[in-house]
Amino acid sequence: MGYTTFDKKNYDAFRENDREGPIHMLNLIKLREKAEYADGREASGAEAYAAYGRDSAPVFHALGGRIVWRGKMEQILIGPEKHWDLCFIAEYPSVEAFSQMHKVPEYRKAVEHRQAAVEDSRLIRMMPQSVGENFGS
Repeated sequence: MGYTTFDKKNYDAFRENDREGPIHMLNLIKLREKAEYADGREASGAEAYAAYGRDSAPVFHALGGRIVWRGKMEQILIGPEKHWDLCFIAEYPSVEAFSQMHKVPEYRKAVEHRQAAVEDSRLIRMMPQSVGENFGS
């Protein structure tokens, strides 16, 4: 079973943790080989996710969002074998900005492409911190 969206319990907990300042969302995405649209249209998972990115970008940027890191997965060293096609960190200025994005009709329409494209995903909320001198600080 893949994870493609959040559930109400986790989303409510996310909203309740409304600390000040930006949030970083680590996105790990496994794409379907062939997108699964409800209307049967044909596209690859990569094409559908690209449509999601294109159509959601104006809303994401208008709310102050930006991509702060992007990388290409090469190999798992520790942990179960799982290949992620897309790995990136999106920054939002606040919990409210992230929440507002999901209320905008243009964004909600774009999510159709994401749902068609994604086989599995992880969305991990993080608090940005300053860079230290070593692994522990």
